[in-house]
Amino acid sequence: MTEIWDGITQAFFLVVSFDPDLVSITGRSLRVTVTAVLIASLIALPFGAWLAVRRFRFRRWAIALLNALMGLPPVVVGLIVYLLLSRSGPFGVLDLLFTPTAMIIAQVVIITPLIASIAHQALRELWAEYHDLLISLNTTKWQRMQILLWDGRRALITAALAGFGRAIGEVGAIMIVGGNIDNVTRVLTTAIALETGRGDFALALGLGFVLIGLSITVNLIIHGLSRTEQEGRW
Repeated sequence: MTEIWDGITQAFFLVVSFDPDLVSITGRSLRVTVTAVLIASLIALPFGAWLAVRRFRFRRWAIALLNALMGLPPVVVGLIVYLLLSRSGPFGVLDLLFTPTAMIIAQVVIITPLIASIAHQALRELWAEYHDLLISLNTTKWQRMQILLWDGRRALITAALAGFGRAIGEVGAIMIVGGNIDNVTRVLTTAIALETGRGDFALALGLGFVLIGLSITVNLIIHGLSRTEQEGRW
């Protein structure tokens, strides 16, 4: 019990003193994850809007597939990205394996279906409200998508934050494609796994505190935005 308390005390000191290793790892985690969320959102949000306003033969199947992809095993995603970026893979010439770019690619693949699915569900309800009005105004599909994306912006921010929450806590795919290289691809989750294996519980707990703090902050923001959205509808 004494060792655990000592580890927590040291971890708290590392956090409040802004330990250089902890700050570096946290900054790298945020850069990789925020970049992945921005790229995924640029893909997922328009796709969710398009899926809400577009009617086509296999639309139900497309929605079902999108929802199924939300549960993609991250380790499998990491393996596929690894094979694509390895020297023997089709994109090996780009030399991206074991770089932050490879980690961003893996995170984008993981969180894009999640963001798109949440966005589609929110925009589908909005489209049901605006359908008659937008049809009567003879708007194009692109204009309808733009209107939905703008009016549903709070829900879309929530979708992006949900993607951030999943990406920041990812370890399997990141470990495979990033390699957990010190000062290059080491992020919060992989560093926690490494330091725990080394027995450096103080640093591992410090990193864990930061990760928990980020997760709580994101969830509080999502909760606040969700309440604001609900109150706005009333």
